[in-house]
Amino acid sequence: MLQEFKKFLLRGNVVDLAVGVVIGASFGTVVTALVSDILTPFISAVAKVPDFSNLVLELNGSKLMYGHFLNAIISFVLVAATIFFFIIKPMNLLISKTKKDPLPDPTTKKCPECLGEIPVKAKRCMHCAQVVSAE
Repeated sequence: MLQEFKKFLLRGNVVDLAVGVVIGASFGTVVTALVSDILTPFISAVAKVPDFSNLVLELNGSKLMYGHFLNAIISFVLVAATIFFFIIKPMNLLISKTKKDPLPDPTTKKCPECLGEIPVKAKRCMHCAQVVSAE
């Protein structure tokens, strides 16, 4: 039973998943720091409203703290924009530069008799007059 457990732990996909979770958590920390330490203060300096958490609406004795909700929405939009512009767009650009265009369909084929190049739709070789199959 211990051998099976060891085999399970050392399977490639379990290790890959563990590495992905750790990298994802670290990356999440970096993105959160970028948003909270750089982008949010910059927007606060421009908009002159650093924090919405004190915005409250009282309704029949209940406090609706919509300021926290606004902060969460703004934070979400900033995180999404950060990931899109600093991760997704550069990765897409890098992938598009390394991606090769698919090869076009061939327009010629080789004659089985003389190995001369002939059009794909040809029924007879133009070099040796051999009948060829239209593949």
